[in-house]
Amino acid sequence: MKWIKTLVFSAFWLLVSLTAAALLSVAGAALYFSPGLPDVRQLQDFELHTPLRVFTRDGKLIGEFGEERRMAVSFDEIPEDFIQALLAAEDASFFEHRGVDPRGLARAAVELVSSGGDIQSGGSTITMQVARNYLLTLDRTFTRKIREILLALQMERILTKEEILELYVNKIFLGNRAYGIAAAAEVYYNKPLEELTLAEKAMIAGLPKAPSSFNPLANPERSLIRRNWILYRMRQLGNIDQATYEAAVQEPVTARRHVAQIEVDADYVAEMARQYAVERFGEEAYTGGYRIHTTLDSELQPYARQALARGLIDYDTRHGWRGPEEREIPSSLAEAQARTERRGLEEELAESPEIMQTARQAAERSQTRVEGIEGDVSNWLRVLERTPGFGPLQPAIVVASEGREMRVLTRGGELVTLNWDGLSWARAYRSPRARGPEPSSASEIAARGDLVRILQRNDGSWRLSQRPDAEGSIVVMEPDTGAILALQGGFSFNASKFNRAVQAQRQSGSIFKPFVFLAALDTGLMTASTVVNDAPVVMHDGSSLWRPVNASGDFLGPTRLREALARSRNLVTIRILQTLGLDSTIEYLEGFGFSRSRLPHGLSLALGSADLTPLEMTNAYAVLANGGLRVSPWFIERVSRGSDDNVLDEARPAIACRSCDEGQTEVVIDGRTYDVAPRVADPTAVYILRDMLRDVIESGTGRSALSLNRNDVVGKTGTTNNQRDGWFAGYNDDLVVTVWIGKDNNETIAEYGGNAALPIWIDFMGNALNGRPEARPEPPAGLVTARVDAQTGRRLADGQSGGISEIFHPDYLPDMEPRRVEQEIEQRSGSQGTGSYEAIF
Repeated sequence: MKWIKTLVFSAFWLLVSLTAAALLSVAGAALYFSPGLPDVRQLQDFELHTPLRVFTRDGKLIGEFGEERRMAVSFDEIPEDFIQALLAAEDASFFEHRGVDPRGLARAAVELVSSGGDIQSGGSTITMQVARNYLLTLDRTFTRKIREILLALQMERILTKEEILELYVNKIFLGNRAYGIAAAAEVYYNKPLEELTLAEKAMIAGLPKAPSSFNPLANPERSLIRRNWILYRMRQLGNIDQATYEAAVQEPVTARRHVAQIEVDADYVAEMARQYAVERFGEEAYTGGYRIHTTLDSELQPYARQALARGLIDYDTRHGWRGPEEREIPSSLAEAQARTERRGLEEELAESPEIMQTARQAAERSQTRVEGIEGDVSNWLRVLERTPGFGPLQPAIVVASEGREMRVLTRGGELVTLNWDGLSWARAYRSPRARGPEPSSASEIAARGDLVRILQRNDGSWRLSQRPDAEGSIVVMEPDTGAILALQGGFSFNASKFNRAVQAQRQSGSIFKPFVFLAALDTGLMTASTVVNDAPVVMHDGSSLWRPVNASGDFLGPTRLREALARSRNLVTIRILQTLGLDSTIEYLEGFGFSRSRLPHGLSLALGSADLTPLEMTNAYAVLANGGLRVSPWFIERVSRGSDDNVLDEARPAIACRSCDEGQTEVVIDGRTYDVAPRVADPTAVYILRDMLRDVIESGTGRSALSLNRNDVVGKTGTTNNQRDGWFAGYNDDLVVTVWIGKDNNETIAEYGGNAALPIWIDFMGNALNGRPEARPEPPAGLVTARVDAQTGRRLADGQSGGISEIFHPDYLPDMEPRRVEQEIEQRSGSQGTGSYEAIF
């Protein structure tokens, strides 16, 4: 018995000694490492890297920028069974331990001894992982582990368990740019946390250990094993019962890659906001959690995007089929590889694992979906996966092309049949003004293996299409504020990031004419009934002769201004500008936002020779729509950080106050003070011009707009030399909309603005104004209505029969005697500058 007592006594003192040694070691380590440890208290105010997000005015997401996709959540927002899944996977005793788990550390110590200083599993608790992720490097070393333990012990004294877990779930990397569980739910399942099934929560809970190895997209089999193990642990820990466990493990892997959940497609505006954020905040824009609310209207933006896409496709269809995007693509991967190797282009086969995985999955799906395709179609699916969609156009590869029918393979592995009514349009393109004959069979259009584009129609059927050869833009503005309500800078942002709405400087053509006419009305030099001779004129600029003509090639002779504007007569507009004088007219035009340096100092200005952007033209028309008050375009309503309550910047535009007193500089609306936009045109002259522009719709070049069945819309068509640009700009009291169509290389579109741009404007306005009451201004006080002679424009005496009705500014009623602008030209000869041109005859 004595030796037993001795053994127990020795063991006791050995345990005491080891314990003391351990305590001394910990104390020594704490004394040694503590001075260099980060301050744990900084976690209480830690700012996570959060991407830049861009929204519409009503809070719908249109863009997200930043490498780390993160959506921070509070502890209370985490579903209980999600917490249970995370703890089952990472740290079952999280709510019991004080920051470290002795058993986990023991495992780490064994690995440390066996590996010679390299720790593999780590034995880390969630608290230790938070310490590592926020405050330390990610290297696996003994000294880092000591720091991790010490920081974890400090964190448990300063932070609550809930705060620690909240830090954990928002920081962890979960693959595919997803940081935090909320972002992972969106990336993998396109759902918020609370809508995930138990199996989906367990799948995400399995990712922190190895985001690549257990990724359900890259390694679906391993991720399934990991998920089911977590569900098994949850059952062991009593979190779920047997029935729930059995149901969850039977669920298939449903994860798919989802980009940011964009609610409104407005890539061009999102990019404008991104550029602003980088200029304002530098590179921190991508990580600082900034939120930009734009002025975009979530209802109008889709109408604008769809109208432009439809109009460009319709234009392209009218001009013929230019052939497949690619020809004779080999169907099998083996054939593609052999062909590539023969060409010595091995680098073309270098594909990311993600694309290859998607191609394999699509190939597997195609075995059951696609019938009637002989042989391996893996390479077709691979090509389709890497080929982007352009707007509503989707890529497809021709499987069979016989008779009057074509079958194509889609990116999803489905086989679609194109009937003759979706193919017969494909007459061969020969030039902008010429097409070949209608094809007699589908084989004349495309062959097996050709890459084409298809478009789904409203009835669900498909038709052949192609990326349009022309481009375009549409800008929608609120006339009283200058706020941009919708903007599309091209057919597809994927196809071209060049924003034609704000970057393309194009000749404006005849949509510029109303500003020349308004200058004449505003000065009182002319009225809507003034007669100007629509006749040939030759100008000399010192080195050459300029012989402007009308688009129709004819001449009407003496023509009233109202009729001249409705029929867009070039010679009349030139004579008006010549009468007004270039210098005074350019000074007047500056009030509409036009820069003097961008306006040519010559009579060609009257025909829209100035290179201007669609946004500039829309803003100028906004001044017409609001009655002559100078507003400026803007699209950022406010900028906040972290939350919408933390506002950093807020717009304060000058707004058009139609009811304000003359000289009033500020107005209060909804509790906010705004500057009053300055007046740059007489409201009566603007009203008369608007009435003249209505004739463009009623009887002029914009007659197609009568299909809207509205009396409150007015506008003007525009076409430039050789039909390089087609325009339509129009408005009512609520909306100003400008559409431009042209080619980036400045080649002809071979159509007038009334054919190319106006249908897009009508399409948009038909949707935008549907259900809205008509919005027209009230006639200004003092407006006079009088009868005039339709041929001479002179005012008829009371009681005199005949004539037509016309409206006038009370100060500018026409004389009873005939008067033509030629008389004014003679009187002004030599007294007003006309640029470098001299009228010869």
